[in-house]
Amino acid sequence: MTSITTTCRDISELLPAAQTACRLLFQECFKAGIKNVFITETYRSQERQKYLYAQGRTRPGQIVTWTLDSNHKSRIAWDIAVGPPQSLYDVATLSRVGAIARKLGIIWGGDWTGNIDRPHFEVKPNWIMPKGYQIEGQVIIPTNSKYQVQLTVEGNTTKPIAKDDDKMLFTNETTKAAVRDYIKQAVDKKKIDKSWLDKFDQGTMTSGDFEGLKIIIVQRKNNKE
Repeated sequence: MTSITTTCRDISELLPAAQTACRLLFQECFKAGIKNVFITETYRSQERQKYLYAQGRTRPGQIVTWTLDSNHKSRIAWDIAVGPPQSLYDVATLSRVGAIARKLGIIWGGDWTGNIDRPHFEVKPNWIMPKGYQIEGQVIIPTNSKYQVQLTVEGNTTKPIAKDDDKMLFTNETTKAAVRDYIKQAVDKKKIDKSWLDKFDQGTMTSGDFEGLKIIIVQRKNNKE
């Protein structure tokens, strides 16, 4: 089982409606020029929720959640953060994303009264994409501040801009082919979402991404055995 201290940033762990809503939100952010935002958490088990709830109460640290009943465990919520040059939870940037979310019928935690949660977004399980919107291409959603949001449409081969040297390291063709086969087998066995294979083929998967992906594949294999 996944450790309660491990953060899941994989949008394929969300319900289909939430996956689509998340992709649409990041697409519209990209189109609005907001590219330095990234996912910090998607699915959260009840055990992890209890662990986080204890922080600042029965466990050292600052309080990070006020509820034991989070919609993260229902697979309909995700959290985001802001990359450089802004601060991690820059209010102005999160408010711009929140304004976009409202137009898409996505609930923004910044609109809540009392327990305001600006990094938090969620949808109802029956969320439907509003009229006039569509997923226009491959939406590349970063899971850390090293990359920026990208929208790749047909005929446009723009790739995410790396902010450091954490780039794809599979330069040897034999190794590259073996790695691709490993990822494809995991996709075929439905252990991971096809978006991972797309990311590999586009050359945007980093060595760090691959190391994390291997852990996910092993965990899901063990959970079924």
